[in-house]
Amino acid sequence: MTLAKKKVTKSQAVSAKQKPPVKHKMAWRIWIGLTLVVTTLMTLEILSESPEDFSPGGLTSAHHQIELACSACHTSEFGGLETIDQACQDCHNTQLNAQKDSHPAKKFTDPRNADRLEDINALSCVACHAEHHEDRDQGMAVTVANDFCIKCHAEVDEERPTHKDFDTMTCATAGCHNYHDNTALYEDFLMKHLDEPNVLATAKVASKNSHEWLPKLEKRSETALFDGRTVDPMITHDWSETAHAQSNVGCQDCHAAKTADNPEGKWLDNLGTEVCASCHAQESEGFLEGKHGMREQLGLSAMTPAQARLAMNPMSHDKTLSCMSCHSSHRFDVQKAAVEGCLNCHSDEHSKNYLQSRHYKLWLDEKSNDALTGTGVSCATCHMPRLIVEAHESQSGQMEVRVEHNQSLNLRPNEKMVRTVCLSCHGLQFTLDALADEVLILNNFSGQPSEQVQSLEWAKKASGGS
Repeated sequence: MTLAKKKVTKSQAVSAKQKPPVKHKMAWRIWIGLTLVVTTLMTLEILSESPEDFSPGGLTSAHHQIELACSACHTSEFGGLETIDQACQDCHNTQLNAQKDSHPAKKFTDPRNADRLEDINALSCVACHAEHHEDRDQGMAVTVANDFCIKCHAEVDEERPTHKDFDTMTCATAGCHNYHDNTALYEDFLMKHLDEPNVLATAKVASKNSHEWLPKLEKRSETALFDGRTVDPMITHDWSETAHAQSNVGCQDCHAAKTADNPEGKWLDNLGTEVCASCHAQESEGFLEGKHGMREQLGLSAMTPAQARLAMNPMSHDKTLSCMSCHSSHRFDVQKAAVEGCLNCHSDEHSKNYLQSRHYKLWLDEKSNDALTGTGVSCATCHMPRLIVEAHESQSGQMEVRVEHNQSLNLRPNEKMVRTVCLSCHGLQFTLDALADEVLILNNFSGQPSEQVQSLEWAKKASGGS
């Protein structure tokens, strides 16, 4: 009996050793519980569009709106810098090619330029445009020191005596050099525009003709156009004065359009960009590529003015941006969109001073029919320039004049405006001087430039002129 009892006691002791004490069980349960709570909170933080605690650093002004769309740049978890560079090219290569990029990658794959890569790897976009280093942003998402040009052009003061006493930090200032596009400063271009007057004899922009090549629907009765609905007379009045009425586009053509988001064509009161894109593909594409629509392009919620870094009208902070934000519903007044559509949101000094500018006076004259079409200068005239598409390049087979809806395209550097906008009305010397004058830009070009860019004078001397 004693031996058996001892054996049982020993077995029980072994079993007791294998079971963790009650206090250890409780510790494990608490640890697992805390892990679940922290994981849940982190997930909710990510889903609530507040990535500050997870991002290695803020984004530059070029990309800060899409900070939540990490996969736009980080297309692969293990892709490294090559993958990010490819993402840059996927978004920007079309624009760079159109600008005739003066520093394309192929220039640096040439063995004769291999030594130039020792200081700056010009084959990599992120060598100069490194995100998550907001404190290093020099403007235009450039995160290298402004004297980066001298890394390759150290001998410029010997080759060009005119540059001998220049500060190497000023290479990219207005009227001088743009790394990706110097076409407005090539000597043959400068020579072509010597001695032009400040304001050209014929100062006007091309008139758009999109209504001529947009598709027109089959003529229908008013009942069919309105889908048998009783429509507010104010709506029918506004609609009747638009290109939609001229093209027989009725209520159901927009409100019951079949799109990816509405495949069955159900009636919708509130419409998104995809409905407009069914007819206005180029305009929609431009809108989604610019700052106004880039969030939507990447599957994020539409931008609001509150998310901008420029000063905005507090009354518009919660307004979501779409086609109707500028064009409004049913009337689609393009003149209203060209000025009021901008000033309803933008409240920075440049925007506010527009209403006191000579450009605005010209715009009022055109609106009141006291001046020719194209002679007025609205916000859209400069920031949404007219694009001339030759007949052999257009889908309609005729020359098209469209409005560029990517308002970011010619904004930085501002020399991008030279060819597409300014030279429609002004001489090149006056244009470069005005774009180099930061005070004049803030005043919205009310007055004369106080800066003088020497580029045209140097080109003239180089050609043997006096």
